Amino acid sequence: MNEQIAENRKLFVGNLPWEMRGKDLAEAFSEFGQVEFATVILDRETKRSKGFGFVTFVNLEDAKKALAETNEKELEGRKIFVSYAKESGERPARD
Repeated sequence: MNEQIAENRKLFVGNLPWEMRGKDLAEAFSEFGQVEFATVILDRETKRSKGFGFVTFVNLEDAKKALAETNEKELEGRKIFVSYAKESGERPARD
């Protein structure tokens, strides 16, 4: 595993329930430790959830525990997918 990813306190969470927002995501993951920041990505035009978000923990060990215990588990009726977030880096220009 890439060392940079292994040191990551930020998790990607996919297949979220459509009505979930950042506050809800933070609450769902707070059982694993102190959440520094949580956000659900919304479509710019419609303001509807895109079905994924990010959770950043204060402590690296809490992030590892959350990843191990939540990946492919059910959250509000949907099987979520959790992984270490990757750096966004340079993105190609949109048309």
